[in-house]
Amino acid sequence: MADHRGTDLHGATLGLVGLGKIGSQVAKVAQAFGMDVVAWSENLTRARADEAGVRLAPSLEALLSESAFVSIHLVLSERTRGLIGAKDLAAMRSDAYLVNTSRAAIVDQPALVQALESRAIAGAGLDVFDIEPLPAGHPFRVLPNVLATPHLGYVTMTNYRTYFREAAENVTAFLSGTPLRVLT
Repeated sequence: MADHRGTDLHGATLGLVGLGKIGSQVAKVAQAFGMDVVAWSENLTRARADEAGVRLAPSLEALLSESAFVSIHLVLSERTRGLIGAKDLAAMRSDAYLVNTSRAAIVDQPALVQALESRAIAGAGLDVFDIEPLPAGHPFRVLPNVLATPHLGYVTMTNYRTYFREAAENVTAFLSGTPLRVLT
């Protein structure tokens, strides 16, 4: 029989992997729910953590081992690709949840499937996948401890208005010979 009871946020530790623009906002929401927030990234300083009102984890492993919830907020780069692998997932608490709305490749996807199937971690909330749309037979579609959304966190009226306005501005500027955004 499935257990449909929720997990308390108040008093729980949220580990943020990345404390940039989005991670900082997530920290504020978590603090409003009474969560203890700890953050880590390779370049995160104590001053930046203090500014956001969060604790600075000494290492990724320390953050993973103490957090009831881990939320990823990093840019995908060669440095962050595969950052969280089997060893890191094994460092997480067995009652912990991993949330990834950043980029799928930051987490070793086969290792995550294994951790979820074996119940090494309690579950995952995923909005990003290596292959989008997620193939019909993919384990993330059927695992009972996965909440999967179709990469739609950005789908809001304000974002669409901004996107289409900027697209029109870009086309107009390009056609007039003064492009606004140039890739180098």
